[in-house]
Amino acid sequence: MKFERKLALLRDSRGVVPVQFAALCTRKKAGKREVLLITSRDTGRWVLPKGWQMTDRSGGETALTEAWEEAGVIGALTGPAIGCYLYPKMIAPGRVHTCRVEVHPVRVDRLEARFPERGQRRRKWMSAKKAAKAVQEPELAVMLRNLPRT
Repeated sequence: MKFERKLALLRDSRGVVPVQFAALCTRKKAGKREVLLITSRDTGRWVLPKGWQMTDRSGGETALTEAWEEAGVIGALTGPAIGCYLYPKMIAPGRVHTCRVEVHPVRVDRLEARFPERGQRRRKWMSAKKAAKAVQEPELAVMLRNLPRT
């Protein structure tokens, strides 16, 4: 989404916290659940793939599309949103806006080597416990710590 569109979305929120949709991508390896985190393009911090609502797509479908674009995820939604968290979205140097992120569970079938944002981000599988320590958003960390291990 172009920067101007993002600014318009934030400006038009009129006191309402804008919503993004994230994919909590998981797989099972050796009987244990792993979580896929990616780095943000601007700061390099560990995050979930996420983005703004896409036209004619549900929040879950938007999250699944973002997982493909940002991390090369091929998979499926496994249910409704499991929660949400707030985070400070930097919209310009020195300008921050609070966003709400709705988190949708995604089962990863495979990761593609070629995807739209390849080269712009790193991706890493880790236990939910390690993922909770890696993210900066406290509410997301709680969500990750509460994931079933298997």
